[in-house]
Amino acid sequence: MTISFIKTDKQRELYSKISSLADRFNERAAINDEKGCFSFENIEDLKEIGYTKLTVPKRFGGEDISLYEFLLFQERLAQGDGSTALSMGWHLGVMMDINEKRDWKEERIEQMASEVLNGALINRAATEPQTGSPTRGGKPQTMAKKEGDCWIVNGRKTFTTMSPALDYFLVISSIEDSHQIAEFAIHKDSPGLSINETWDTISMRGTGSHDLILENVKVSNENLVDMMTKRNTTPNGWLLHIPACYLGIALAARDYAVKFANEYSPNSIKGTIKDLPNVQRLVGEMDAELMQARHFMYSVAKEWDEATTKNHFTSELGVVKYMATNTAISVVDKAMRIVGAKSLQRSNPLQRYYRDVRAGLHNPPMDDMTILNLANAAFKSLT
Repeated sequence: MTISFIKTDKQRELYSKISSLADRFNERAAINDEKGCFSFENIEDLKEIGYTKLTVPKRFGGEDISLYEFLLFQERLAQGDGSTALSMGWHLGVMMDINEKRDWKEERIEQMASEVLNGALINRAATEPQTGSPTRGGKPQTMAKKEGDCWIVNGRKTFTTMSPALDYFLVISSIEDSHQIAEFAIHKDSPGLSINETWDTISMRGTGSHDLILENVKVSNENLVDMMTKRNTTPNGWLLHIPACYLGIALAARDYAVKFANEYSPNSIKGTIKDLPNVQRLVGEMDAELMQARHFMYSVAKEWDEATTKNHFTSELGVVKYMATNTAISVVDKAMRIVGAKSLQRSNPLQRYYRDVRAGLHNPPMDDMTILNLANAAFKSLT
């Protein structure tokens, strides 16, 4: 699409580097998808251009990019490889979240920022088999017990994205014999920590979202980074990396379909299929849907960056994800209708895009919660 959301020369310079990498990642994506492999190569390429450091606070030597820029870069990365983009989005987003909410002590934020500046990768491990998505409020079954001046942590976490490459797992755990919940920063080399390679899905096969196993993992008191005695209710703007990723995949599908229509010329017609009314209608509908979802996402991100308080963004953030995910599904479907049966061939990227965008329905927040919250807000406004 011809619309550009790039606003500054600095954004354009980094966007160009990301574009080059995204095109390279696109060449690897089919193989990684077929084998269900995590792409260590992609991660190393991103480290080389400093991508993994972008959300480190400026006061610690990082770039501290805005939410708007975060989404801009993630969307472009996803056009090359959705799995890599989604994986990197969690790392970058968690660092952004730690800085924005300041639930950790300042010296602990600085320590983690230093680790990230030196190449460390982080992600939260919150989801569990018994509790499902943490956004629905289930209490963690992972348990931490105080033993002397340390903690002993036991449990199992699911959907631990990028687990093969993570250096730190930020584990959400219940505290034994209390109602408290805590967050522990646990290094990958900690005795008792292991990865059970359970990730075998049809979507986002390259994210390495395996199970994290914690068996009597000893954690120092220093690495209890947040005793979550008071729930931070500030909305999570950084989670917009999720819709940015799926819109990036949809853009890749759209571009493939338009190029195909411009070139494909069956002998049953004169010229190419781009002149067929039904194809033109589908292309127009794809662009209209993408235009609407992208403008909405970037406008909310811009407002977030400029706002002095964030508490009023809860509904908007949910609706951005709702619109983007469902738009992505619709766009990929239309792209496949244009390309026809060829889109179902295993060698065709559209079948991968089709599978990948479906995963968006299961990333937070879920559609039902977003719609319910909107309905509750509408009725509450009458009281």
